[in-house]
Amino acid sequence: MVARVTGARAFWIVEPGRGEIRNETLPPPGGDDILVRTLFSGISRGTEALVFSGRVPASEYERMRAPFQSGEFPAPIKYGYASVGFVERGPRSFEDRHVFVLYPHQSRYVVPGSSAYVIPDDVPPARAVLAANLETAINGLWDARPHIGDRIAVIGGGTVGCLVSWLAGKIAGSEVQLIDVNPHRAAIARTLGVAFATPADAAEHADVVIHTSGSAAGLDLALHIAAFETRIIEMSWYGDGAVPVSLGAAFHSKRVSLISS
Repeated sequence: MVARVTGARAFWIVEPGRGEIRNETLPPPGGDDILVRTLFSGISRGTEALVFSGRVPASEYERMRAPFQSGEFPAPIKYGYASVGFVERGPRSFEDRHVFVLYPHQSRYVVPGSSAYVIPDDVPPARAVLAANLETAINGLWDARPHIGDRIAVIGGGTVGCLVSWLAGKIAGSEVQLIDVNPHRAAIARTLGVAFATPADAAEHADVVIHTSGSAAGLDLALHIAAFETRIIEMSWYGDGAVPVSLGAAFHSKRVSLISS
């Protein structure tokens, strides 16, 4: 007889700007449930920083709920959605498999098997923790609707920006430039197979600009380097922050489109 695991440790935001590790009691797994031991728990640098700081607007409390969130905004709350773990118990189809689950930061948890995505054997579990970020990057490119041969600028070399650049670089004939204030990210751009520039050196006349930096300066740069009838895809989320947007100068004469994603 295998002893049942009943406890776990989880990260909670107990008040804006302060978190703590709490003990959790796990429910007994049902017939279709799985018990997952966490190996990697990814942090969404932009969204979770806003959640941690208590900067989610009240109007977005319901839309911003994570699938397995506990507590309510602004706090106390257990929040997160990028977990990779090993299935310790569950249906035969999950035996000895690694899975991705949209679960907060917790050492073990029980979820329905239908909520877990089995990771292919040729994908390292540490890399699979980027699945939620990759989905965001794919959505951004869908909204951008790039064409073969487009000049594509991606502003912001964080996780999402790098994934967008990597995907965009696979479009036939495209010229992709990753733009970031940190010159050390040039090495990452080379690994991804795309060009790199700092804001001061960024090429102008981009056909598509995808903004992921989460800063007003990055959005202003996007407007500056846009070509005629360029689509600017705004992938940054600012929470309750007010962001100045320079809609003067050539914004109207260039017929620029600013699109949320």
